[in-house]
Amino acid sequence: MKPARSLVLSLVTALAATIGAAWVALPAFAAGPTASFVKTAEWGAGWEGKYTITNGGSSTINGWSLAFDLPSGTTLGSYWDALLSSAGQRHTFTNRSWNGSIAPGASVSFGFLASGSGSPSGCQLNGAPCGGGTPPTTPPPTTPPPTTPPPTTPPPTTPPPTTPPPTTPPPTGGLPKHLLTGYWHNFDNPAVELRLRDVPADYDLVAVAFAEATATPGALTFGIDPGLAASLGGYTDADFTADVRTLHARGQRVILSVGGEAGRVTVNDVASATVFADTAAALIARYGFDGIDIDLENGLNPTYMAQALRSLRAKVGAGLIIAMAPQTIDMQSPAGGYFKLALDIKDILTVVNTQFYNSGAMLGCDQNAAYGQGTVNFIVALACIQLEAGLRPDQVGLGLPAGPGAAGGGIVAPSVVNAALDCLARGTNCGSFRPPRTYPGIRGAMTWSVNWDVSNGNGFARTVAPHLDTLP
Repeated sequence: MKPARSLVLSLVTALAATIGAAWVALPAFAAGPTASFVKTAEWGAGWEGKYTITNGGSSTINGWSLAFDLPSGTTLGSYWDALLSSAGQRHTFTNRSWNGSIAPGASVSFGFLASGSGSPSGCQLNGAPCGGGTPPTTPPPTTPPPTTPPPTTPPPTTPPPTTPPPTTPPPTGGLPKHLLTGYWHNFDNPAVELRLRDVPADYDLVAVAFAEATATPGALTFGIDPGLAASLGGYTDADFTADVRTLHARGQRVILSVGGEAGRVTVNDVASATVFADTAAALIARYGFDGIDIDLENGLNPTYMAQALRSLRAKVGAGLIIAMAPQTIDMQSPAGGYFKLALDIKDILTVVNTQFYNSGAMLGCDQNAAYGQGTVNFIVALACIQLEAGLRPDQVGLGLPAGPGAAGGGIVAPSVVNAALDCLARGTNCGSFRPPRTYPGIRGAMTWSVNWDVSNGNGFARTVAPHLDTLP
């Protein structure tokens, strides 16, 4: 015999009175999409927050929008892995092109920095409470649901920079806080030819240009160019390997650059990603390189290149230096392939040295004006895009040509590079454009190239390198 309905209701009422708040945490109320929030780090002036959106339903989520309120006096700073629109203290984050689809049981996350002591409240995911269920009459709690572990990142033990990093920096690979990068030519051109050991000591990081493609997709090969060897009166792979050791003894680091203007290395599937990692690891072991530089100017697949770089790091170790040298256009939007790659591997990425030349006029992070290349405004406003869209300051470098002959446009005096560094790091020596905040951790500068700089009297290195040592 089934019990009477009144008896069932009495039992339920009694049970609810006994277990109190635990009743509302039953799994049935959390079915469907939910979002949990944690503060992953805190410091005196602010904190870093992270939302994780989980699809607990049975069908794929195609597009998401998460909104919350911040109390008066608490403001947002940088953010990543989402787009943002704000109305007063109500902030709405929406998916980017690559993370809008969430399969059943899967999760995506985005993060942001905030100044002030408050926390998010009134969270809604696609118009419903972030905790799942039907909209409550009061804002839902902003702490993670019980199944989500609490944050484990301890607060920083030292004061953060003006814009704190959104993630823990990877190992430095033996590099200084602010560094000068220069490319070394493994080929003949009108610039002076140099043995690697003749690279001036001003350069902290030397990128060897370039590894080349083979007939196998993803495969890399490298050897001393015969034309360069002839111009130098003889220069062998053994000589080069010995020179890598010489630079190491000076405290310099040497990485192998992949691509260049004519580079045709392709990583478009799992197989080619595996081949890339295997062949790159073999070259690193053979010649003593400290890392890899991605300088593919003819397109890349961010998904498989990220897979290749993570696999390479697993083979070589956590000290692997990973650099990138995208063209200016490649870093205009986080939706672009290069930018997406940088964001996808930011936990293992060392530095992105964007080529702020051969670009023409482009929009900066204010999106209000087109800035002409070859100016402080151009360099700062375009670097600001990366700094405000998710890369840490220590992952952003300024790439400029080393004087006449090195580029078709965007050549600046080294003093202009220093002014741009000052503007970004200190808020001084800016042009008419001023970034929304300062970035004392800005990584440094890169030049194409060491050979062109030597040809032009070493003005770039001798001016910029000592100035980097003065930055905060």
